[in-house]
Amino acid sequence: MTKSAERYRVAADIGGTFTDVVLLAPSGSYWTKKVSSTPQDYGEGIAAAIVQILTDNSVGNSDVDEIVHGTTVATNTVLEGKGAKTALITTKGFRDVLEMRRLRVPSLYSLLYDPPTPLVKRRWRMEVNERIGADGEVLVPLEESSLDSVIDRFRDEDVQAIAVSLLHSYRYQEHERKVGDLVRQAIPDAFVTLSVDVLPEIREYERTSTTVINAYLGPTVKHYIDSLISRAQRTGIDAPIRIMQSNGGIMSARTAAEIPVQMLESGPAAGVVAAHELGMRLGIGNIISFDMGGTTAKASLIENGEVSFTTEYEVGAGISLSSQLIKGGGHAVKVPVIDLAEVGAGGGSIVWLDPGGALKVGPQSAGASPGPACYAAGGRDATVTDANVVLGYINPSQLAGGEVSLQPELADSSVRKVAADPLGMSLHDAAYGIHTVANVTMIRAIRAVSTSRGRDPRDFSMVVFGGSGPIHAANMAREMSISTVIVPPAPGVFSAVGLLEAHPEHHFVQTFITPVSNIDLGAINEAINVMVKRASISLAEDGYGVDQVRWTRRLDIRYIGQAHELTVHTSASFIDSLEMEKMVKRFHSEHDRTYGHKAPDEPVEVVNLRLSARSTVGNVMPLRPLAVGSSDEAVRDAYFGPQRGIISTPVVGRGALTSDPRDGPIIIEEYDATTVVPPGSTVEVDTGNNMVIKVSSDE
Repeated sequence: MTKSAERYRVAADIGGTFTDVVLLAPSGSYWTKKVSSTPQDYGEGIAAAIVQILTDNSVGNSDVDEIVHGTTVATNTVLEGKGAKTALITTKGFRDVLEMRRLRVPSLYSLLYDPPTPLVKRRWRMEVNERIGADGEVLVPLEESSLDSVIDRFRDEDVQAIAVSLLHSYRYQEHERKVGDLVRQAIPDAFVTLSVDVLPEIREYERTSTTVINAYLGPTVKHYIDSLISRAQRTGIDAPIRIMQSNGGIMSARTAAEIPVQMLESGPAAGVVAAHELGMRLGIGNIISFDMGGTTAKASLIENGEVSFTTEYEVGAGISLSSQLIKGGGHAVKVPVIDLAEVGAGGGSIVWLDPGGALKVGPQSAGASPGPACYAAGGRDATVTDANVVLGYINPSQLAGGEVSLQPELADSSVRKVAADPLGMSLHDAAYGIHTVANVTMIRAIRAVSTSRGRDPRDFSMVVFGGSGPIHAANMAREMSISTVIVPPAPGVFSAVGLLEAHPEHHFVQTFITPVSNIDLGAINEAINVMVKRASISLAEDGYGVDQVRWTRRLDIRYIGQAHELTVHTSASFIDSLEMEKMVKRFHSEHDRTYGHKAPDEPVEVVNLRLSARSTVGNVMPLRPLAVGSSDEAVRDAYFGPQRGIISTPVVGRGALTSDPRDGPIIIEEYDATTVVPPGSTVEVDTGNNMVIKVSSDE
């Protein structure tokens, strides 16, 4: 019997190892499910998991109102080089902008630095005769005949996607629009994307790179979304599918298929949204969000109740992060993204020794298939999960409520083979070394969003989630002198919960270079109003009204003569001279925090105008998981390092904890995650059933 009188929302979050699904009831209660990802066809795993969670809870497929999806398909397409056969059309003389890039390298003194290979081969980067000046003046009219041979070449070579990025098109769009129209007419099956639709902003390399990535992803993402919609409909689910964006908002699947570059950090963004919402409920404004799954670990900063955003991002580097100081390791992406750092360290990260005999963890991962050695699914490499099994931190028999069965003897043998025997260490010391190296690797991500940004981590609480995060969090927090760690309910599927907490959101940018000393505030406000109209249209096309919209206005400002700018926000709906003065002061302050100095007497200029539109639609938000956790208690031997050795440690469910602090060591096992509270720290639960760990300052 189905609950046909009620309407439900579903979230599905794909990770490299597990796919997490959350079913939200109209009451705000929710059920969770964790299944192994299906890398051969992610859509298959999502559809099966959704059907299963609906069946398990007697909810009819036709009772689903909405599916919200976070996916790694866009990121993986770039990282694995499996995008479409892509071409580029640009202004004569700018064919090699993707090769020339910026004169920045991620390792300053590396003589052997090898930049990433451009996503468009040179033979598919073609020029047309036209030229626009920096002020928008037409210097050379578009010669349409110069496009004829380009189109013939692309048609003959069966190009699947075409990016169009002409010089200074952000100041004069007509040439680029005309080229796009002619290409679409001549090659109707190609995915054509224009820079004026993706990034109407200065800087030729970043604009061209972002447009090319959008084209490169287009056919793959469109096929993926079409397949996902088709699979859902075949199961009787005809609900609209929304996709999480890198900026923390959601958009319709149709919009995502047109601008897939907006989904590059789709999965990680959802976790930050969930951490922000939790902080709002708890009244905590300063949070470090830390998410450790099976493949990667992600960190982001929430300061004074505001999520950190950036438009300086690279994909394809060894550590994915935004930084004014570290660039050149990946392909530039200049779209609004939640400011986070990501490293290749997760539960499935493979352990290895470098030629000098140093112990390393990741970035290679055993993933969902074959998985860690202890999964007994064919994996032979030792992983972080195997080390945690050896240490006694993880249940030696099963994970995810029995979805994954474990064989601890395989964990023992893999750790012994790769680390203990070669390094002449005991099995437990080798496993603890792996655990510690993983922590050090992941702390890089936390430092990248805190100390590297001029923020002191001691001023923040850490909200930790992901299937593996709560195992490592307390020890990492101690190393960073963070005193409080918060583990929310259902931590292993917390990012999926964040998908249901996200709102429809669109971001817009327009270059508008003008010195503040001679600024035309009327023109600036008019330009922002044009973006407001565009945002209203986009929200309406996605099925949302604009009667409840939170508008956020930002300006990119820099000292005159600087190459790059910083973004400052305003809460005002109209920028007058007083508000402009306040924004300049905020710029000086942010410059001091970011770079360690400021020059308040130097003239500044506005570079870009930014607008975000967030629809505050009245969807039911997830409030509490229906499974509160077992109150059972057991005991298991766990190893806490050479100084403390093996300790007989209580193993409990979340339901066994109360508001009275309980001393560590203690291990809390749940359906979707395990939390380790080391000796010297304490744990309690608050009124929202969040575990609050008070971390000791020394081991």
